[in-house]
Amino acid sequence: MSEPIIDLASVRLTLASRAGPVGILQGVDLTVEKGQSVAIVGPSGSGKTSLLMVLAGLERASSGGVCVAGHEYAAMSEDELAVMRGARIGIVFQSFHLVPTMTALENVALPLEFAGHRGAFDVARERLAEVGLEARAEHYPAQLSGGEQQRVAIARALAPDPSIVLADEPTGNLDGRTGRHVADLLFDLHRRRGVTLVLVTHDERLAGECGRIIRMADGRIVSDFKAVAA
Repeated sequence: MSEPIIDLASVRLTLASRAGPVGILQGVDLTVEKGQSVAIVGPSGSGKTSLLMVLAGLERASSGGVCVAGHEYAAMSEDELAVMRGARIGIVFQSFHLVPTMTALENVALPLEFAGHRGAFDVARERLAEVGLEARAEHYPAQLSGGEQQRVAIARALAPDPSIVLADEPTGNLDGRTGRHVADLLFDLHRRRGVTLVLVTHDERLAGECGRIIRMADGRIVSDFKAVAA
C-alpha cells in the first residue's frame, strides 16, 4: 500500500479562551489515501472545521503528528507551510472569501501570482472554463450570484493543480438547487483530476456520495466507514 497523503497521529488542538484552555481535538488518528473522497460529519462544535484547519496548516496542532502530502508540519516554518499549502492544497470555504475589488479572473489568478507563475491568467481562464464561468471572467463578485461566486472559489482552489482539496460546508450558503450544482462540480472535478477530496458537511446525502464517511463528536472520531454509495 502506498504512503497515505494524509496521516494524523494522536492530534490534539487546544485553544485559549476567556474561561481558560479549551480542548477542540482530542487525540485524532486519521489516514487518507491519495485520490479518496472523504466526508467529515458531526454536530456543531464536534471539531470538524478545526480538523480541516489543522489539515490545511491554518491551525497548528497542540500535540501529535501531522503529515500531509509528505510534509511533516511540525518541522515547517509558517512561510514553508504557506508555500506548501499554495502548491499542494486547495481550500473551499462556506463563505467564498473572494476579493471584492478583483474580477473573477483576477481572483482565480491570485494564488498563482503569489507563487510567481508566469502564465497565471492563462491558467485562471482554463479553470474558469472548467467550472463553466469563462463568460463571467471580467465580472466582480458583487455581479455574480452565490453559486457563481462559489464556482469561482472552486476554480481558485484548483488553480495551482493541488493534490488535495479541502472543502468546508461548500454548499452551506447556497439554495438547494445551486448547492447541488456546486456539489456535482466538486465530485466531477475530483473524479476527473484524481484529487483527494476532504469535505466537511452537515448534509448526510452529500456525505453519502463520498467514498468514506468520518463522524466526529466532542473532538474525536467516533466512526469511520465506507459509504454505501461508494
